[in-house]
Amino acid sequence: MRVIILSLCLALVAGTPARALTLLRDADIEYALSELARPIFAAAGLSPTNTKVLLVDDTSLNAFVADNAHILIHSGLLMKLETARSVQAVLAHEAAHIANGHISRRAANMRSARTAAGLGLILSGLAATQSAEAGLGLAVGTQSSVLRNFLAHTRAEEAAADQSAVRYMIRAGIDPMGAVEVMQIFRGQEALTISRQDPYMLTHPLSRDRLRTLEGLANAYGRDIPKDPTAEYWFQRAKGKLTAFERNPGWTLKRAGESATPDIRHMREAVAHHRRADLGRAIQSIDAALAQRPNDPFLLDLKGQILLESRRAPQAIAAYAQAARFAPKSALILGGLGRAQLASGDTGSALATLERAYARDSQDPRLLRDLSVAYAQTGQNGLASAATAERYAIQGRLKDAAIHAERALQLLPRGSPAWRRAEDVAVAARTAARR
Repeated sequence: MRVIILSLCLALVAGTPARALTLLRDADIEYALSELARPIFAAAGLSPTNTKVLLVDDTSLNAFVADNAHILIHSGLLMKLETARSVQAVLAHEAAHIANGHISRRAANMRSARTAAGLGLILSGLAATQSAEAGLGLAVGTQSSVLRNFLAHTRAEEAAADQSAVRYMIRAGIDPMGAVEVMQIFRGQEALTISRQDPYMLTHPLSRDRLRTLEGLANAYGRDIPKDPTAEYWFQRAKGKLTAFERNPGWTLKRAGESATPDIRHMREAVAHHRRADLGRAIQSIDAALAQRPNDPFLLDLKGQILLESRRAPQAIAAYAQAARFAPKSALILGGLGRAQLASGDTGSALATLERAYARDSQDPRLLRDLSVAYAQTGQNGLASAATAERYAIQGRLKDAAIHAERALQLLPRGSPAWRRAEDVAVAARTAARR
């Protein structure tokens, strides 16, 4: 049987020979996480549009703040949690570190991640702290003292973040018992050797006092707060799609019937059949999901992905175009449409679509790769080099990024937007080399 490698539009962000730090970029999952985060961010006084929740492809249990604009959750933690409120508790805790100024104080000299080079520097730095020899996961390594200080919060800060998180959850109408559920997962971890502890314990030191305090707060203020069915739906959908891509297809098909709603069940079955290279059943399942939610852009996005990865570019274009009509602001969906147009040979339309996607999200390596191809095919070599430089910067390949950035600086008009982005990458590469 032909093997299809699927990755929810995986975007390699940074890596070391021992272990790579990878982001899972998927429009459906990111929307679900944004829906779960929206009331939390509002309660914390953070902007939902300026603060992103991203998923890291890592089976260990961890979550952390990269900077004031990015909260990252490991896929292993999302798959481990059982309720929407537990995910929201994690988001509330990390949001508290931002709102309370812990990140600003600790990372006063860290580069902003609002540019491709900035995000690449932070995430490549995080990946570089991982030591296979020590086996400590994120924020630990033989030369990681600076980033360990960046990520590992003091117990006082953790206690303050706990209290703020509970306050945000209550203000948002979310049962704070979710925070207790999260902590109970890690109960007993402190008795393990450091090499066997989950990374969350290293970046979020747990104590019995913290757990008791959270239990007291939850019991005092969490009573009579009903579950939010909308939040539960998006949690189950995100977890269902993630496990469908991460687990064995047979595992998914056996458990699809346990899904919270019929559309989630059919979506999971579609992913499983697609991973088995069974296009007929995959399309039948995704169409069954769409029968439940006919205007759902993310189900249409998945249908486009299935068709494109099955080498059905014209049909994929139709699915992606319909998805883009329902979600015109989704850069990931626009990126899929542009990718399908590029595969079909319609470079002109692909370039226009990919540029629209880039204007909304300049930190997606797959988008930057497709954009560089489209620029090269239309003879715009300077722009192609600039896009390639940004892609390598996000991937943490700063030496390669510097080569393409210098090439772009020679080919592009001085002072143009693309020239400035290339200069930003070149400066980031030189700064990293000096360090």
